[in-house]
Amino acid sequence: MTNFLKIEKGLGPERRIAVVRFDRGDRINALSNDAIRELTRAAESFEDDSETSVVILTGGKAFTAGADLKGGGRDSPGAMDASSIRCRQRAGPRLTRAWYEMDQVTIAAIEGFCIGGGVALAVALDFRIMARDAHMRIPEIALGMNMSWQTIPRMLQLVGPARTKQAIILADQRISAAEAHGWGLVDQVTESGASFLAAMELAQKIAAQPPIPVAMTKQTVNRLSGAFDDLASHMDLDQHLLTCMTDDYREGMAAFLEKRKPHFKGR
Repeated sequence: MTNFLKIEKGLGPERRIAVVRFDRGDRINALSNDAIRELTRAAESFEDDSETSVVILTGGKAFTAGADLKGGGRDSPGAMDASSIRCRQRAGPRLTRAWYEMDQVTIAAIEGFCIGGGVALAVALDFRIMARDAHMRIPEIALGMNMSWQTIPRMLQLVGPARTKQAIILADQRISAAEAHGWGLVDQVTESGASFLAAMELAQKIAAQPPIPVAMTKQTVNRLSGAFDDLASHMDLDQHLLTCMTDDYREGMAAFLEKRKPHFKGR
């Protein structure tokens, strides 16, 4: 693992709890390309791990600000051809799918903020515990792009159509911990700095149960509830490709980098 991603195993009274700590040591904790790859590998590393029943994913001062949009250069969508954009965009769905498909029960411990791709990652986990002063936001539409990474069908399962539209379309809206809990987007709200402790308490309760039926139950629920997810999100890559070719995308990204309000024209 890199120096911003650490895995601890064998925790808790049953020694069946693992913690994945994603902490870049800054207040942003962005999902760079390297971070996305490492977090994907971290999830995949539990594939043959029969000793671990529960995995807690936590960040640093913030859970994550989502994808790193300030990288620019030849790796920015505006500087890439269509094939390269589609290829690069597979990394995000691969990340969330890896965490969603884990046999282990997964818990997100969220402090600070959880934005964009961070929300996509959080809703791919089984449970979300959030500090009272933390918030979520999904800014993709305000940047002129679609929300992808199979986020929409997973949010639909949690909060229903109206709340999903509200969270994604009203891109500048901050979703407080209290609102997220009321919507069903998070499962528990804690005092500031206490989300990890609450996640560990939940993990200990789960780890005390027999591991095989726990894993079977998780997979059955996920398969039934997510049976049509691919139908709903198979166009994510091409929608992203389309939005990256629009004037509104270029305006959205320019406004973000220049810290001003965008002016969209629908083209």
